[in-house]
Amino acid sequence: MTKKQSIFGRISQLVRANVNDVIDNAEDPEKMLAQMERDYRNSIVDAENSIAETIGNLRLMEDDHESDRQAVEEWGTKARNASQKADRLRADGNDAEADRFDNLAKVALGKQIGFEKEMKASEPVIAGQREVVEKLKQSLATMKDKLEELRSKKASLTARQKTAQAQQQVNEALGAVDVMDPLSEVNRFEEKVRREEAKVRGQQELAMSSLDRQFEDLDSLGDEAEIEARMAALKSQ
Repeated sequence: MTKKQSIFGRISQLVRANVNDVIDNAEDPEKMLAQMERDYRNSIVDAENSIAETIGNLRLMEDDHESDRQAVEEWGTKARNASQKADRLRADGNDAEADRFDNLAKVALGKQIGFEKEMKASEPVIAGQREVVEKLKQSLATMKDKLEELRSKKASLTARQKTAQAQQQVNEALGAVDVMDPLSEVNRFEEKVRREEAKVRGQQELAMSSLDRQFEDLDSLGDEAEIEARMAALKSQ
């Protein structure tokens, strides 16, 4: 597996990661997402460096291809100039010198053909490299979109988790109130006060009964005095 294929496969694997599944299976979603965000950022940095290197290699190949193209033109010009020089020499009757320049033209044409072959051989490689670079760029853009989605889910989930924790604390507090209801203590205290109040009423009733008996005794004494007075009246008659 080449380095470019390794980079592309790693990016594709990260892009296919389902954030929702990770959240559902996480014991502590907030910590898990924080770690995922760090891993994703590091992966993006690594991918950017690798893609930059791949693009750099592509640009070098493009530069070499351009150099070959210029060489083809230069050697073509040299071949043409040498051939024209040979034609002029041959027209002047200088066949030996004309043959020398024709040979130079042939050498130049051979060089031109060599650079043309290099151009032709590099063109499909460059085309394939360009395709790989575009795919890597698209995958990197998708990774960055996933990172933003991850950050958004992290913020939302953190807020929801804190809300749930607060609600749980409230529920636990309410549960404790249900188990140890403070009103039950108040009710017992109220019952104690009622008993004390009832005792006071009982004491008051007892005090009133004692007073009534005293008045009854007084009434009895009055009756006896009346009897004695009447008896005295009878005797005097």
